[in-house]
Amino acid sequence: MNISYNWLKDYLDFDLTPEEVSAALTSIGLETGGIEEVQAIKGGLEGLVIGKVLTCVDHPNSDHLHITTVDLGDGTPTQIVCGAPNVAAGQHVVVATVGAVLYDGEDSFTIKKSKIRGEESFGMICAEDEIGIGTSHDGIIVLPDTAVPGTPAKDYYNVKSDYILEVDITPNRIDAASHYGVARDLAAYLIRHKKNGNLRRPSVDAFKVDVPTGGIEVEVLNTEACPRYAGVTVRNVKVQESPEWLQQRLLSIGLRPINNIVDITNYLLHSMAQPLHCFDLKHIKGGKVFVKTLPEGSKFVTLDETERTLSDKDLMICNAEEGMCIAGVFGGLKSGVTDATTDVFLEAAYFNPMWVRKTARRHGLNTDSSFRFERGVDPNNTLYVLKLAALMVKELAGGQICGDVVDIYPEKINNFPVTLSYDKINTLVGKVIPEDIVKDILRSLEIEVLKEQDGVLELSVPTYRVDVQRDVDVIEDILRIYGYNNVEFTDSVHSNLSYKTFTDESHQLQNLVSEQLTGCGFYEIMNNSLTCGAYYDELVSYPRKNSVALLNPLSNDLNVMRQTLLFGGLESLVHNINRRRPDLRFYEIGNCYYYNAETDDSKDATARFREEKHLGLWLTGNRVSGSWAHADEKSSVFELKAYVENIFARLGIEKNNLVVSQVSDDIFPAALCITNRGGKKIGMLGLVSNKILKKFDIEAEVSYAELNWDILMKMSVRNKVNYTELPKFLPVKRDLALLVDHSVTFAEIEKVAFDSERKLLKEVYLFDVYEGKNLDAGKKSYAVSFILQDENKTLTDKQIEAIMNKIIMNLEQKLNARLR
Repeated sequence: MNISYNWLKDYLDFDLTPEEVSAALTSIGLETGGIEEVQAIKGGLEGLVIGKVLTCVDHPNSDHLHITTVDLGDGTPTQIVCGAPNVAAGQHVVVATVGAVLYDGEDSFTIKKSKIRGEESFGMICAEDEIGIGTSHDGIIVLPDTAVPGTPAKDYYNVKSDYILEVDITPNRIDAASHYGVARDLAAYLIRHKKNGNLRRPSVDAFKVDVPTGGIEVEVLNTEACPRYAGVTVRNVKVQESPEWLQQRLLSIGLRPINNIVDITNYLLHSMAQPLHCFDLKHIKGGKVFVKTLPEGSKFVTLDETERTLSDKDLMICNAEEGMCIAGVFGGLKSGVTDATTDVFLEAAYFNPMWVRKTARRHGLNTDSSFRFERGVDPNNTLYVLKLAALMVKELAGGQICGDVVDIYPEKINNFPVTLSYDKINTLVGKVIPEDIVKDILRSLEIEVLKEQDGVLELSVPTYRVDVQRDVDVIEDILRIYGYNNVEFTDSVHSNLSYKTFTDESHQLQNLVSEQLTGCGFYEIMNNSLTCGAYYDELVSYPRKNSVALLNPLSNDLNVMRQTLLFGGLESLVHNINRRRPDLRFYEIGNCYYYNAETDDSKDATARFREEKHLGLWLTGNRVSGSWAHADEKSSVFELKAYVENIFARLGIEKNNLVVSQVSDDIFPAALCITNRGGKKIGMLGLVSNKILKKFDIEAEVSYAELNWDILMKMSVRNKVNYTELPKFLPVKRDLALLVDHSVTFAEIEKVAFDSERKLLKEVYLFDVYEGKNLDAGKKSYAVSFILQDENKTLTDKQIEAIMNKIIMNLEQKLNARLR
């Protein structure tokens, strides 16, 4: 938010420099990101002085130039060649001296000593447009005789630079979203540091009703959405350009002046954080304002000429026939003030922050008004700002205040009561702050001490501090004014012994796996947990009904929480593929969310919701591409399987604790499903279906694996690493060529083998698959190697033969396999 240094001085007397103001605001929680000097006239008239023309004669070598001598207040006449037709001796003029820089839009030029037609010139006598104070170029500026030679032009024209402070307002500090709000906080800082600082705000004592009749009636039909509504009617106004001071105030913070009426509302919004709206009376049909909602689906055209479809939860400001304004958010096309406006109705209100926030999000609107209303403006400041606006309208646009002020406020919003103890202040701050300092700070923050007894304060916090409703909030306010840097560190450190938690273990193993995958050429991605609900339409694996839906989504593309990491990764893939990066390896560790409407949540409101941490891996494109030493080679799902197995190995999860089966669903046409011995699903891996890839416009194959990280952590944490000597006895390898049904998978063969011999069988791997002629229909051949090893002695032929016979027998019985 832009805060004008000069504007702050309208409400607070202080002698700090802009840099000191920036440092002070930052120290009390209003971080200032930068300071920019703004000049009312570009260049600030630096190097320009008032001069008096002593002599003026015609130039001997020109029919239109003159040679003048000018008194610049330094006691020595300065010769200047001037071509203006109106220059004459005795005039008081504005002179740009040697070295001064003059601007013409974005272009600039520097005044230099020069020779013009053979005569020396040491400056330039200026016209209005040449120094930026006007547009006339008919001749030089001729000042009154009272102008004193030698006076800097910036002092004569009272040109002052302003400084714009870029104050970063945190979401809870809406009280500081105005110049008066910032001045109020700065005043507390000045009081604490014993510096000059007198806070004031404009008086509205002069407000009075000029004509007792002629006011607009108001009826609030929805007091929940509009707890307070105030308005006043001003007739016979003259809409025109705002005075220069008001235009400069708005321009300094980046706002474009429009007319005196609209500029007043914008000025007061940024002065007092109270949004205002001004209606042209001729558009208030029926002579009455209604604050209400309209039927669902009603159409309304806003100021930006966009037709919007209203919800029955959008609060509207209406006349007797139609809506005129979306309350607290945006005005209607026909409700605003124009040059033809003569009578106006000024509105100041307090709208329910939740209603405004939902409406603004629903229509994708973010205005200065909605920014303040949806965070909570001061409901007890409404009438003051309305009266101030009416007085300014009378001053700048004339007119008469007609009829009584409307102020509909059925249930007053009172100050927030807070109970605070000195002991808690000292405990949280970590230092004993003297009681008199605490009370001084509270007083400077306009927090009233109602009662003090036994070290406990009963406080009344003003309604503009919507973020201060608990004792810890007050302590935070006390500390920021007291100064964080004033809490010293002690010589001793009080600490407790800590231990490694399950979360710590998980983070450590995440880093371990991340380093492994990065070393294998993977890139880590981080996608939004919010995703598009349409991705889950018609899915059986992840049905839409199990998605955690957002009540107030930012858009239809971000309206549910993700159930799987898959779709975020596919978005990342297509983003890179479209930028000619087709060979990709991604991984992501992130949370997934689930909702089950059938779960009983009578005892626990969160019972229907579940959150899991998952690990996702994506492969697409070539494994090797463009290498002189290796032909191009596509990535495959088997490569991904190897990466997954390496993750298990890195986490210390042994293969015999896993069960692998082949499945098919709407995500994978064919995939491997991995479970633990207890039947809990650890994850899936396979090729993503073409139907899903088509939705993302991905033509290449994509291999994808998703693992339940929480289950992996439980398995890994239970794992204990045992160190043994390397075996002294060599392993034995036996190969079998097995003829099996086409539906039998290698995973089933592997499982049967390990079930047959758990102690001496160390490894089973597939080294060939054959399908084709010389085999019976519906059959295929697997060539499988079995590694046997006894770590304590050499295996005998008899032992090996017994183990292999047992494996062969079980394969024949359970899988109908036979040796070729």
